[in-house]
Amino acid sequence: MTRAHLKCPARRDGVSGQIGKLIAALAAAAALTGCEQKNAFVPPPPPKVDVATPVQRTITRYLEATGNTAPIKIVDLVARVQGFLQTIEYQDGTFVKEGTTLFTIEPDTYKLKLEQAQAAEAGAQASLRQAEADFKRQTELVQRQAVSQATLDTSTATRDNAQANLQQAQANTRLAQVNYGYTRVTAPFDGVVTAHQASIGELVGVSSPTQLATIVALDPIYVNFNVNEQDVLRIRAKAARRGMTATDIKSLPVEVGLQTETGYPHEGRLDYAAPTVNQSTGTLAVRGVVPNDERVLLPGYFVRVRVPVDRQKDALLVPDTALGSDQGGRYVLVVNADGTVGQRKVRTGPLDGGLRVIESGLKADDRVVIDGLLRAIPGQKVDPQVQKIEAPQARAR
Repeated sequence: MTRAHLKCPARRDGVSGQIGKLIAALAAAAALTGCEQKNAFVPPPPPKVDVATPVQRTITRYLEATGNTAPIKIVDLVARVQGFLQTIEYQDGTFVKEGTTLFTIEPDTYKLKLEQAQAAEAGAQASLRQAEADFKRQTELVQRQAVSQATLDTSTATRDNAQANLQQAQANTRLAQVNYGYTRVTAPFDGVVTAHQASIGELVGVSSPTQLATIVALDPIYVNFNVNEQDVLRIRAKAARRGMTATDIKSLPVEVGLQTETGYPHEGRLDYAAPTVNQSTGTLAVRGVVPNDERVLLPGYFVRVRVPVDRQKDALLVPDTALGSDQGGRYVLVVNADGTVGQRKVRTGPLDGGLRVIESGLKADDRVVIDGLLRAIPGQKVDPQVQKIEAPQARAR
């Protein structure tokens, strides 16, 4: 009994220590709970985005197409007389002026034929002079009744025959001159001559004209393209409202650019429009003429073509990067007066000076989000930072 009585105080002290620790823990938890109740959630500030009103200016409406270049003049140089090719007097692929001798075909033979014809013509002229003198004598003798009328008739026939012989001799001379001229093949116009297709010493022009080379005129140059029927109707309607005639339409400027060039550096004018629409393709064939003094454009190139057809005042333009797209089409994000982001469906037009034309769906005073589109969520507020739209250095289309 005495041993048990001695252990009871120690047990009570252990229980008291545990109770004290529990009370301290509860007090600490209460203190922490009180602190958490005093902290309140503070939402982050709205994200900053750049906004700007659309650019408003006059723009030019263009008809755009893809075409190809073609030479204004292209001629096959052929041998029109038979003979051996004697000389080739140009370098393949070089530019030559009109009248430059390119080939010679055995000229000595045809020169001799010309001299022969000239000699025959001189003999015919002498025969005619003799026949005319005899005719005059016989006419005087008949008037004096010194000879018969039959003698005069014979003299008249001889004179007429001499005149016919002279005409034939003159024709032979001209023909010989033409053939002699054909022995020199010259450039019919300024252009570039292709590689020769016959060699020196080769017999040419035997049974038919032999092609020797081809000459191509490169300045100016044609640009052919097609316009679809809808554009034709639209352009003709605008031309009718403006009082333009078919001649005025043909005088419109045309701008051309290669696939590797920026913009449309080559300028010319419309030259031809077909009188009918191709029923199989629904397009109208159109042609322009473009100066090409530096010979940058070669026949057969595919080129970008545009023709200014109209001018629009107060058009609205925004950067292309401000546009988004979804299943409903293209849209822009705008910031309302209270800072809330909204989505506007728009109909877009062509690029003009690096900015995209907005045909409909946008007003001149709308604040369009031009930067920070990922932070602008429709229906939520943002902190708009007003900026000014500047045209980017972009390739014109």
